[in-house]
Amino acid sequence: MSVALTFNVKPGSTSFDPSLSSSTDSSPDSNTHDNDIYAEWDTWETIHAVETALKQKHDVTLVEANHDAFDTLKKLRPDIVFNIAEGFAGISREAQIPAMLDMLTIPYTGSDPLTLATTLDKARTKEILSYYNVPTPKFLEVTSVEYLKNHKLRFPLVVKPIGEGSGKGIYSSSLVNDADALAKEVSRVLNEYNQSALVEEFLPGREFTVAILGNNGSAQVLPIIEITYESFPEGFVPLYSYEAKWILDSKENQLDIYKCPAAIDAKLEASIKKICLDTYKILRCKDWSRIDIRLDKDGVPNIIEINPLPGILPDPKDNSCYPKAARTAGMDYNTMLLSVLEAARKRYNI
Repeated sequence: MSVALTFNVKPGSTSFDPSLSSSTDSSPDSNTHDNDIYAEWDTWETIHAVETALKQKHDVTLVEANHDAFDTLKKLRPDIVFNIAEGFAGISREAQIPAMLDMLTIPYTGSDPLTLATTLDKARTKEILSYYNVPTPKFLEVTSVEYLKNHKLRFPLVVKPIGEGSGKGIYSSSLVNDADALAKEVSRVLNEYNQSALVEEFLPGREFTVAILGNNGSAQVLPIIEITYESFPEGFVPLYSYEAKWILDSKENQLDIYKCPAAIDAKLEASIKKICLDTYKILRCKDWSRIDIRLDKDGVPNIIEINPLPGILPDPKDNSCYPKAARTAGMDYNTMLLSVLEAARKRYNI
C-alpha cells in the first residue's frame, strides 16, 4: 500500500533531513511559546523510526501536518495515512488532520475527529464517562477563580489545563491541599494556558497505564503497566508531571517508575481491563489508545485520562508506555506499528 505518515516535529530536534520537509510554518506563533508548548510533538528520531517500520511492507511518504497539509494530501492521495500528528493549535488540534482526511475520503489510522476532540477535553470526557457510570474522580471545570467559592470537592485536589497532553501544565505544585493553593494553581492555568482548569479529587491508590490495540471484539489490552513513585527525589509529589516526564526522566538518568507487567492479582487485572475496554468502546476509540488509571481509597479503578494518540518513543531506554507494553507482549517496535496499521486496514476493508 501507499502510506502517508502525518506528523508534527519538535523544532530543533535531531536527525533532521531537509528533503523530508519544506515547511515554513512548522510551529505555532512564537508569541505563544513557553517551556512546554512542543511537548506533544515528535522528534525526528521518532518520525524516522515510524517511517522505517512502515517501509518494511509499504511505500511511505512523509507529510508534515502544517498549513500545506490539506493540499499535499489531496495531491498525494495515499491508500491510507498513518497519523501521529498532534495538531497545530486549539482545543480541536488533534482532530485537524483526521478531519481533512475525512473530507478527502482518505483512510487513516486511529480515532476519528469527534473522539480526538472529545478526549483532548478532559472535562467533556469525564462527563461522558460519568453518564455511563464509569468511575472517574469527582471534578469541576473552572473558568474563573471566583467559581471555586462554593465547591464541594475534597482535598487534596489536582489542577490541570483542560485541553493539554504530555504532562503539559502539570507540576508538583498542581497537587494542592488548601483553598489558597487551589486558587493560585487555577489562576496559573487560566493565565498561562488561556483555557479552563480541570480540578479533580486526587485518588490515593496505585496508578496504572493501559495500552489497547485493535477494534471491536478484537481489541486487546496489552500488559498493564504500573507507575510507582518510590524513586522520585524528595519533594516531588506522586504525579507523573511535566517535570517528571521531561526533566527528571531521561535516557541518561532513567527513572525506575514503570513495572510491566504490573504485579497485580487476577481480580484487579480483570477489573482494570474491563473499565479500559468499556471506556475505549464508549468513546469510540479506534485502532489504538492508552488509558491512565488510578485506584480510589476502596481499590476501585478510576479513569484519569484517555490518549488516542499515544506517545511512541522508539528507544527502549526511553520510558514510553505504549512501546513498553508492546515489547512485554512480545512485539518489537516495528511489529507494534504495523499491527496498528493492520487494524486500520481491516477496519476500512482495504
